[in-house]
Amino acid sequence: MAFPTSVNDQITDAVTQSNVKVLSDAPAQAMGSLYQACAQALATAAQNAVSAQQQANTLEQAVTTACVQALTRSGAGSAK
Repeated sequence: MAFPTSVNDQITDAVTQSNVKVLSDAPAQAMGSLYQACAQALATAAQNAVSAQQQANTLEQAVTTACVQALTRSGAGSAK
């Protein structure tokens, strides 16, 4: 306790301790928020990568199908 007051010492000590606890918890909460934000960003990036890969696979299948159809229509694969 810093100096004598008309308020009960236990009350001033309780208020001081709760203020100190709030101040000491702030860095940990800030780091927790930062870790959550980083994890969210990383998960979104991974999800976007999977989506892009799926779209590329679909496009590759379509191109392969179109090429096979073009080859079979032109008769380039038939032996004469």
